Amino acid sequence: MRFERRARVPWSLAVAAPFAAIAAALALSAVLILAAGVNPLLAYVEMLRGALGSRLAVTEMLTRAVPLVLTGLAVAVAFRARLWNIGGEGQFYLGALAVAWVGHDLISGLPPAAGIAVLTFVGMMAGALLLSGPAYLRLRFGVDEVVTTLLMNFVVILFVGLMIEGPLRDPLAFGWPQSVPVDGAYHLPDLIPNTRLHIGLLIALAAAGIVWLIVARTVFGTEARAAGFNARAAEFAGVSLPRTIIGVALLSGGLAGLAGGIEVMGVTRGVTTTMSPGFGYAGIVVAMLAALHPAGVVAAAVFVATIFVGADAMSRATGVPSFIADVIVALALLTMLVALLFSSYRIRR
Repeated sequence: MRFERRARVPWSLAVAAPFAAIAAALALSAVLILAAGVNPLLAYVEMLRGALGSRLAVTEMLTRAVPLVLTGLAVAVAFRARLWNIGGEGQFYLGALAVAWVGHDLISGLPPAAGIAVLTFVGMMAGALLLSGPAYLRLRFGVDEVVTTLLMNFVVILFVGLMIEGPLRDPLAFGWPQSVPVDGAYHLPDLIPNTRLHIGLLIALAAAGIVWLIVARTVFGTEARAAGFNARAAEFAGVSLPRTIIGVALLSGGLAGLAGGIEVMGVTRGVTTTMSPGFGYAGIVVAMLAALHPAGVVAAAVFVATIFVGADAMSRATGVPSFIADVIVALALLTMLVALLFSSYRIRR
């Protein structure tokens, strides 16, 4: 028995792979739910009801999906070019901190629309600059970006903790470690009144469309894909690998930083070291479930957000610990990797 790479992956297999992976992850998780003494079908029904069963539930799920779309896009862009960006969490936090700092009083007096545009750019630049460092180290010294981006997550979170306990500490937080808030004029408007859902959802959807256009319809996107398929062949064909990798790093880091900035302007208003439940890491799962396709990222982000939001309601209704959401998401990543293996290779005797 041996694996043989397919000359072309059939579209049916490419479409079926994510659904098969999700079904397998839910089936494996059902074993754990059953071990907890709960009917898995009942648990999943309660999960769906908790995420989709009311207006409030749907808006909360979509609010959670916004940063997942952006961090998923960040990972998808980087992984397509074989730039292994594992630092989405750090880029998220640095973008959030930069937006809170600049948005507190440095741009006071700007009209709301202009101020939001400036803060959006600030968040993107913070994340982009953070990832450009590991990208340069890879190109210049051959340093593995998996290690550098992963370690930068811890460095950035410690730096954020230092800043919100020091120069950016909110004096009105009553001792709670929180940064100064963004000026109220620059809060993202609500998309649906009396909910937490904000126009960041539209920004995330627009970002997905723009990324798709860049990847599928531009020379830069073609060069990035070529670098991902075979870097040496791409260079032989005239692609500037350093320019392409740095460009991919700026775009990927910018998307993750934008996720942090939007979360501050739209939801938290300020920065804490617990504001992210792991958006940067969950973005890897989202991108893999989407097979690195920008349109698929939106659907995968909604799925992951449904799991996370619905798990709390399921836990209250059935007693199954809400940590089952982390198990489902982790299993979805593993089963997706297996699905990609069998969609890219066939077994020969």
